[in-house]
Amino acid sequence: MEFKHLKIKKEEKIVTVEISRPEALNALNRDLLLEIESCIAHLEKDNTNRVVIITGSGKAFVAGADIAAMKNFDYEKGYEFGGLGQVVFNNIEKSHLAVIAAINGFALGGGLELALACDIRVASKNAKLGLPEVGLGLIPGFGGTQRLPRLIGPGLAKEIIFTAEMITAEEAYRIGLVNRLVEADELMNTAKTIANSICLRSPHAVKEAKRVIWEGLATSQDEGMRLEQKAFGFIFNDKETHEGLSAFLEKRKPNF
Repeated sequence: MEFKHLKIKKEEKIVTVEISRPEALNALNRDLLLEIESCIAHLEKDNTNRVVIITGSGKAFVAGADIAAMKNFDYEKGYEFGGLGQVVFNNIEKSHLAVIAAINGFALGGGLELALACDIRVASKNAKLGLPEVGLGLIPGFGGTQRLPRLIGPGLAKEIIFTAEMITAEEAYRIGLVNRLVEADELMNTAKTIANSICLRSPHAVKEAKRVIWEGLATSQDEGMRLEQKAFGFIFNDKETHEGLSAFLEKRKPNF
C-alpha cells in the first residue's frame, strides 16, 4: 500500500512507519492523519505483523499539527479536526499491535500526543518534547489533556501544558514520559530490540494484556481487576497459553 507522507518498511514481524512531510517538519494535517489511520488499519489485517515502530524523518518526530491549516478554523472545523486526531490516535492506542514511538527529534503538540498514544516511547537525547498549544491560544486537542496526566500525573502534566515550554529528552525520561533515553544513532536499534523481545512472546497474551491495560485505565481499579480476572480465565482457552506452559515445563522455547 502506497502513502504520500509515510515510508513503510517491514522486517519479518516488525513494521517501521516513518512520517515524512519534511516541508512542514512532519506536522499533522488532515491528509496525514487519514494516512496514519489507513496505514494502521492496513497493518492490522496482516497476521504476520506484531509490532509497529513509528518515527519521523529529518530532525522532527512530528513538530505538531499544521498551524497554517488551522488558522481560519471556526468551531465546526476545530471540532471536526480535533475529533479526527482523537479517532486516529485512539485507534493506535487500542490496536492489537504493539506500537513503539521512536522519538528522533521534535515531538510537539500533536506529535507528543501521537507518542502518548503509543504503547512504549523511546527518545534520542537530542529530542525535545512539549505541548505548546496554550501559547497559541489553543489547548491540546488530540488527547493530550487526558493521556499526559494519566501517564505522569496531573501536577506535572499541568505544568507542561500551562507553561507551553519544551522539555529535554532527559527531563522526559526523568518524569516517566519516555521509557528509554538513548544516543541518536542507537534510537532505531533500541526500538527494534524492544520490538524483537515482544515478538518472542505470545501474540494473544500481548494483545490481551494491552486491551486490559487501556480498558482498566478508563475505569475504577475494582472494575479493572474484574476485567483482568475475566481475561486471565479466558486466555486458558487459547492454544498459545498451553504451548507456553508446556514449553516452560519441558525446558524449551515456546513456538508462538
